[in-house]
Amino acid sequence: MTHGSMTDQLMTRSFFDALRPLLRRLNAERTLSTGKLGVLSHLAEQGRATSSELAAAMHVSPQAISLSAGELERLGFVLRVPDARDRRRCWIELTDAGRQKLAQELATGHAWVDRAVAERLMPEERKTLEAVIPILRKLGSEASVD
Repeated sequence: MTHGSMTDQLMTRSFFDALRPLLRRLNAERTLSTGKLGVLSHLAEQGRATSSELAAAMHVSPQAISLSAGELERLGFVLRVPDARDRRRCWIELTDAGRQKLAQELATGHAWVDRAVAERLMPEERKTLEAVIPILRKLGSEASVD
């Protein structure tokens, strides 16, 4: 595997320098951490999961999932349900309150981005931003491949 050129490395650094304040602002609008939102999103999209399945899907340790799931359970956003056939297995399931909280957190973030785009970007800049979205999706999908 070859490393990118110096130009690529500078672009990567500039990309993160530009992205960091956006993510900081987006996260400031939310009341749950990115990790907890990831757990709720995964459960909303994929259905119930075990801690180990969530850890693998989110590329974090089982301990991190256990801590997040415990906090989400205390908040009433997930339930831990023992498996009926295998007593060693425990499922983590999204509650209605968790589904509502996820929708609220996503809407809050989306509203901030909608306002920022409308207030700060010219029409040509909006078109450029729209054109970049498939490229960002491609980067994200490649990043998740091991």
